[in-house]
Amino acid sequence: MITITNLKKQFGETIACDIPSFTINDGDILGLVGNNGAGKTTLFRLFLDLIQADEGAVFYSFRRTAIDQPALNDINPVESEVWKRYVGSYIDEGFLIDFLTPEEYFAFLGKVSGMTQPEVDERLQDFERFANGEIFGQKKLIRNLSAGNKMKVGIISALLRRPSTVILDEPFNFLDPTSQLVLKHLLTDYNRETGATIIISSHNLQHTIDISTRIALLEHGQIIRDLPNAEGSATAELQEYFKAD
Repeated sequence: MITITNLKKQFGETIACDIPSFTINDGDILGLVGNNGAGKTTLFRLFLDLIQADEGAVFYSFRRTAIDQPALNDINPVESEVWKRYVGSYIDEGFLIDFLTPEEYFAFLGKVSGMTQPEVDERLQDFERFANGEIFGQKKLIRNLSAGNKMKVGIISALLRRPSTVILDEPFNFLDPTSQLVLKHLLTDYNRETGATIIISSHNLQHTIDISTRIALLEHGQIIRDLPNAEGSATAELQEYFKAD
């Protein structure tokens, strides 16, 4: 669970985040949607302690994880790094070590996470369909991969340790249509199998509606609507909002 309390961030005269209170529940697949400048990436960077809030805080609570970590409550990422064992994320290419091959990068992530190489190899088998023969065994450095394949490496890295919370910024970007569909199944299956909380932002409204159980609509750094999305129930309201905008 993620709890936001009086969270504010401003860049000059621009208000990038102003959220008095918001809770993301265990097991939610939360889609963050909004036009450019709405504050989606800023919110993710606050979640991951990549930028400092002007006011307020984010708190993590972890009921359980698929990697057998103990439960934790009310962890402020600014004050402790223990949350990093529970959270898998990919925001942009800056998360990658691009002078490694994908296999070397995954081996490194596994090692620092306490996984053995056989465990890493076994876990990577779950991503064979998503990789589609373009990631593994290609003997290419990450820096030499296409934008879509770099995105795949980032998404796989976020899921590799089977975290209990997954944060992905624009994960459908650069992916071909087949890979987008595979990713939707990958994320919903992971949520169903592990009970993980998944938070994505995307400009692809339909993909977001398809996989999200709940959708938060951001505008000028504020969450202006919190919509349940059982069987796409938020579709009409979202389409009306973006049509009007």
